[in-house]
Amino acid sequence: MRMNKRKTFVSWIPHLLFMAAGIFLDQLTKYYAVAHLKGKDAVVLIPGVLELRYLENRGAAFGMMQGGKILFLIITPVVLLLVFYVLAKMPSGGKYGILNVLLDCVVVGAVGNMADRIRLDYVVDFIYISLIDFPIFNVADMFVSLSCIAGAILILFGKRYRDEDFAFLAPGRKREETDGQEDRNA
Repeated sequence: MRMNKRKTFVSWIPHLLFMAAGIFLDQLTKYYAVAHLKGKDAVVLIPGVLELRYLENRGAAFGMMQGGKILFLIITPVVLLLVFYVLAKMPSGGKYGILNVLLDCVVVGAVGNMADRIRLDYVVDFIYISLIDFPIFNVADMFVSLSCIAGAILILFGKRYRDEDFAFLAPGRKREETDGQEDRNA
């Protein structure tokens, strides 16, 4: 039975590099959206399906809760602390590997949009799926939305995870007590 005490700084490096790359990608695409789309007509990539269209979103995902900047600046750090807590407690490998990546994606999206709110007072959105008249969104939104959907499907409908696989989150439970489960369940 393998006994990992805690994730070391070295074990966090792949997480941090992935997060930094994702945040960089999000901010780079938003930079290009501002530089090339702001004040201009939409750029049609696939007629009737996909467009690039600049939007300053002062709300949450898909424009909900307009003007809630202060609320988002309070909620986002709380969510980030919760995600980092789970990442710190969760085993690294085996069947938990994909869940670690999905939580990394949540961090990318949350930080990417929070950076916009702090710096600009709004979030830059620019991807529009005209085929279904979907709300305009950005790369950070994709990271959060797709990772949450994938995580929910894996946990709720997959056969790989059981309730006891998340015992590491129980209050007072030490990581060492759950690492043996990873080996048995992998």
